[in-house]
Amino acid sequence: MTNWQGEIQSWLTEHKYEIVRLLQRFVQEASVQRDEKYVQAIVIEKLRQLQLTIDIWEPDIKELRKNEAFVSTRTNFQDSPNVVGTLKGRGGGKSILLNGHIDVVPAGDLAHWRDEPYSGMVRDGNVYGRGSTDMKGGNVALLFAIQALQELGILLKGDVIFQSVIEEESGGAGTLACVLRGYKADGAIIPEPTSMKIFSKQQGSMWFRLTIHGRSAHGGTRYEGVSAIEKAMLLIEHLQQLEKNRNARIVDPLYKNTPIPVPINIGTIKGGSWPSSVADEVIIEGRIGVAPHEKMKDVKEEVEEWLKKISVQDSWFDFHPVDLEWFGAHWLPNELDTQHPLISSLSQSYERAMGHPPTIEASPWGTDGGILSQVGKIPTVVFGPGVTEVAHFPNEYISIESVIKATEIIALTIIDWCEIAD
Repeated sequence: MTNWQGEIQSWLTEHKYEIVRLLQRFVQEASVQRDEKYVQAIVIEKLRQLQLTIDIWEPDIKELRKNEAFVSTRTNFQDSPNVVGTLKGRGGGKSILLNGHIDVVPAGDLAHWRDEPYSGMVRDGNVYGRGSTDMKGGNVALLFAIQALQELGILLKGDVIFQSVIEEESGGAGTLACVLRGYKADGAIIPEPTSMKIFSKQQGSMWFRLTIHGRSAHGGTRYEGVSAIEKAMLLIEHLQQLEKNRNARIVDPLYKNTPIPVPINIGTIKGGSWPSSVADEVIIEGRIGVAPHEKMKDVKEEVEEWLKKISVQDSWFDFHPVDLEWFGAHWLPNELDTQHPLISSLSQSYERAMGHPPTIEASPWGTDGGILSQVGKIPTVVFGPGVTEVAHFPNEYISIESVIKATEIIALTIIDWCEIAD
């Protein structure tokens, strides 16, 4: 591997403008969900340049619904294609799957953006725009790692499978479609924005909806009613205690730098119908983290049992229990032993490129890694350029240097994992 490192570095230096330009083109296509086809057309154009075997299809929602891992609010995936490119090896080596999602979250309030959200502006060594860090920069690193190996004449034993998938931001339907289509490998890398850390574990998560019941009355005689808002305040405190209990059980050293490994987040609250009326209903929606070692069903049961215990504090809930609904998106957790050969290969490549060992941690958020590992049975690690903290934020950006370094590390890992053919 060492013999090729200098040549890869020189190649990346020569192709820096090309790398930045493709990233800009990706960012300039606002690939929010249901509008991914235009950026996927650019991906297809690139894969054709690389002369990979290309597979393009719109996932079949009827088939996806048969799998319990499937979640989506969509009724079809028209104009939202998955794109896969395969570089066949000469045989005898391990295969690697390079998976990146192409969908992005909406830009949000434009007043918070310094530049137009899809500008792809280059400034101070960064590329700015929605999706630059989450995770189009990572996708570009994957593509140029493959291109570098090709143009340097490095032939591999194992196959390299590149996936540009849809719907990660809503639970991973695109990656699930790839697994169900038969794409498997001996290992997988997902270049989410890890700030160049290696995430061997990722938490999962689920969305929940709670309905709290009260009794309406006139605001002038509010003592004749029961405020669902006040009951909701009590319930939120009850959930905060559950969060403390769950996190107290996590002693995994990979979470030592994460203040709350598996948070319970309250995202929306809706309640009441009139300022002069006592609110008779409040609806709370939120997200609960699932630890890498946990099963979704076990976490659901724990939440259900905990909600019943609130009646100890307030007997109102004995006769008016909280309604719990699991809805919307979920992400399966993933864990890979830090001694796994894929982690070792990636770590060695990182140290060669960076001059020091990598930081290995557990991810504070979910990825498609859970689908690859749990449904596809593929050992999966998450590693990529981009700043974790600016994903989904206004003025999102990614360092050009981090994209180039990640490209080098991924290229070295591919060589080590797939092996050079004679």
